[in-house]
Amino acid sequence: MANSRTVLILCGDYMEDYEIMVPFQALQAFGVSVHTVCPGKKAGDSCPTAVHDFCGHQTYSESRGHNFTLNATFDEVDLSKYDGLVIPGGRAPEYLALTASVVELVKEFSRSGKPIASICHGQLILAAADTVNGRKCTAYATVGPALIAAGAKWVEPITPDVCVVDGSLITAATYEGHPEFIQLFVKALGGKITGANQRILFLCGDYMEDYEVKVPFQSLQALGCQVEAVCPEKKAGDRCPTAIHDFEGDQTYSEKPGHTFALTTNFDGLVSSSYDALVIPGGRAPEYLALNEHVLNIVKEFMNSEKPVASICHGQQILAAAGVLKGRKCTAYPAVKLNVVLGGGTWLEPDPIHRCFTDGNLVTGAAWPGHPEFVSQLMALLGIQVSF
Repeated sequence: MANSRTVLILCGDYMEDYEIMVPFQALQAFGVSVHTVCPGKKAGDSCPTAVHDFCGHQTYSESRGHNFTLNATFDEVDLSKYDGLVIPGGRAPEYLALTASVVELVKEFSRSGKPIASICHGQLILAAADTVNGRKCTAYATVGPALIAAGAKWVEPITPDVCVVDGSLITAATYEGHPEFIQLFVKALGGKITGANQRILFLCGDYMEDYEVKVPFQSLQALGCQVEAVCPEKKAGDRCPTAIHDFEGDQTYSEKPGHTFALTTNFDGLVSSSYDALVIPGGRAPEYLALNEHVLNIVKEFMNSEKPVASICHGQQILAAAGVLKGRKCTAYPAVKLNVVLGGGTWLEPDPIHRCFTDGNLVTGAAWPGHPEFVSQLMALLGIQVSF
């Protein structure tokens, strides 16, 4: 994958958690260089994020998400160096749309004709920058009146995964549309995806880590893979609560409630041999999934057949319990080292924490900061390529 494109993501405090991290890490996994900036902040500063979820109320709920670390400085942005712009949603766009330097940046991008991909409430910034007049676009439904007032040809988001393209402008209603949203943006950047006709199974459980399921799940969907998620004793349409594990200066990670994650397939009757690869998210779910014989048999089947298996963070607790680490080199979250060693694996230190490793058909990572390497190494095993 040639790293031949560079994109900018426009961040702000309380942007939606998924809507920053999924495109940020997916694009990096696909070989794109991604810079993240926020007005009034510099590289190394962080932005708090918001978890917006749909829990049966008349509007979305909100709780505190992960902290997102910026990797570039807003005041040093040179637009000539970027091939595209991404604008996440959440609450940040409400105040960013009133920030003159942000509005001017978006205007310059629009005038250049470079791709702009904006999601959910991000379109408030597009309206403030006068970039939607006469153009088709969608957004989260409550943003519709502002876009109509700005002259947009409003496309109602009948479903939460709606995406709309008008020339160089890509808009989406919510993070449920990420797979198409990201795929359209990659295409607009001149990218070509090959080898993605794969079926991939995710082994889920209650309180798996929020990012560690959603980021690889939607990244692989964006490539065009058929991705399905199952959980013992649950069926298609059921949901798993997730946990936000973050690093906030304590001796171990903190935990907060994450999004709920919708399963796509029944666990009972699962034919695991029909899948080309297995992904095991981390979080707290692996602690109890490692006690489930059916789960362990699924893992053994994938490993014995030498199909790709990608496991991250605490997911390796399941690998150890399944007895498939003997003679294997792997990493995990450092606190899982004991499980790996007792399971017969050769421990590889995750230094830095985003380091991932491949040993034969097995990809392992230590924590969600490693998702770009984690997804990229799984892509390599599957023969999936993104070229520009």
